[in-house]
Amino acid sequence: MASIKLSRLKPYLRWVILGGTIFFIASAIHQNWQEVAAIRITTTGYFKLAIALVVTLLAHIWSGWVWSWILRELNQPAPGLWSIRVYLTTNLAKYLPGNVWHFYGRVIAAKNAGFSVAAATLSVLLEPLLMAAAALAIALITGTQTSGLMQFLCLAVVLIAIHPRFLNPLLQLASRLKKKPQSAQAVQAQPIQDQAVQIQDPIQIRRYPILPLLGEAGFVALRGLGFLLTLSALSPIAPTQIPLIFSAFSLAWMLGLVIPGAPGGIGVFEATAIALLNSEISTGTIIGGVALYRMISILAEVVGAGLAGVKTR
Repeated sequence: MASIKLSRLKPYLRWVILGGTIFFIASAIHQNWQEVAAIRITTTGYFKLAIALVVTLLAHIWSGWVWSWILRELNQPAPGLWSIRVYLTTNLAKYLPGNVWHFYGRVIAAKNAGFSVAAATLSVLLEPLLMAAAALAIALITGTQTSGLMQFLCLAVVLIAIHPRFLNPLLQLASRLKKKPQSAQAVQAQPIQDQAVQIQDPIQIRRYPILPLLGEAGFVALRGLGFLLTLSALSPIAPTQIPLIFSAFSLAWMLGLVIPGAPGGIGVFEATAIALLNSEISTGTIIGGVALYRMISILAEVVGAGLAGVKTR
């Protein structure tokens, strides 16, 4: 009964989140529009933006390679180049309503390549968990946010949840719930190959995914570097501000990843970054920086999808 009520409230929750973030960003722009309009980008600034684009593209390529590591942890020998191509070509689908179509595309591509559908599905479920854990860890290491205890507790929960001792029983339960009871006649009428598939053990993670976790940390760090370069293109950044920027970026990006109703984290990332950095960096620089970084991020994904599409022809 409670699940039915939650499912009915979910569409409204998405609109509330979207409306709240749009209102917050619009209010910040309205109050600081003169400061934003006064921003001028120098030749050096454009060079930094170009580097930010390259770094962000490399981050997506790296993340595609890390996805092959996750598949290998599930005993699926996915080639690195194949996983990068699939990752890049499906990445733009995350901006579609629902924020799951990039995962669906990767599962279908894995199925067509002969990999286990169950393993592919688990890999796209593990990926955001590992990304969230990596982002929280970077935020804790590089920053001194007031919510540090809550961040630590969330990180601990995620790290425990992906341990094989806790994750595998959940996978077994999900596998049993997915199976429908069949009569003996129906089972006998099935081909021998289908019966063999049904009696196979469910996909399980064999060991703690420490290597994919470190890989996702590299992905978040590269994304943070791209964001830092974007901000520095608009205004000088003091060395003492760099850890705070990485911490704020990691938290903002993580919230954009996990909060529903924000395809690609649009709105949530921008609002969170503005709120976290507003006391340390001028509001005009932050607003201009998050807007430019969103454009750079999307452009990097478009270029990546284009390069992967050309490569597969």
